[in-house]
Amino acid sequence: MSSKTARRPRVPAQPVRSSNRTGLIVAVLAAVAVAGPVGYLLGLPDSSQVAVADMREAEAKRDVQQIGELTATARVTAGELNGVLAGLAEVLPKDGKPGTRSAEPAEVDGWRRVVRQAVDRHADTPSGATATNVARAGLRSAVDAMAIAVDAYAAGSGLPEGSRQTFLDLAARQRSAAIVTWSIAATQLDQISVDAGKGHQHVYLTGDPGEGGMSADTLPEGSSD
Repeated sequence: MSSKTARRPRVPAQPVRSSNRTGLIVAVLAAVAVAGPVGYLLGLPDSSQVAVADMREAEAKRDVQQIGELTATARVTAGELNGVLAGLAEVLPKDGKPGTRSAEPAEVDGWRRVVRQAVDRHADTPSGATATNVARAGLRSAVDAMAIAVDAYAAGSGLPEGSRQTFLDLAARQRSAAIVTWSIAATQLDQISVDAGKGHQHVYLTGDPGEGGMSADTLPEGSSD
């Protein structure tokens, strides 16, 4: 009589109790709820931190662009103002002595045209980083002072000798203020250019030296030392 292998009785699968299923759901929800704090504790940025970082990156890129544009604008203006300053140095010495020559009306009109164009060029004031805004405002103030200097000279040049000197003294004082203000702004521009990775940019006025303003450093143009 052949033997038969005994079969184990089949054990029916135990249904998952409702209480166990509820506990599992609660555990998942709890894990989701603590994901934010855990991410914070682990140093992972949340959405607000990412948004702030993106905004700062965009502002930094905008500032670098503005610094480059401001430097280019300042170079154009400095080149033009240096010509005006060289002419004023001959007709209006800073020591109050008589000039070596007199400016012709056409020459004075040319100076006024140059400074008006410079004033218009620096009238645009886009908002940027604080350091860039300071440099921009300084250059604009210097150009405005130079325009007053030229206008004062033009007003006094046609007056009788007794009244002329008052305007010439005013023109000389405004010229000095313009040169000093520009030198401060140029120094600020040099610094923010280095900070922006563009290296040293020496955009100083040279047409009438010796007014007591700040001067460029000795580092090479474009260097980052």
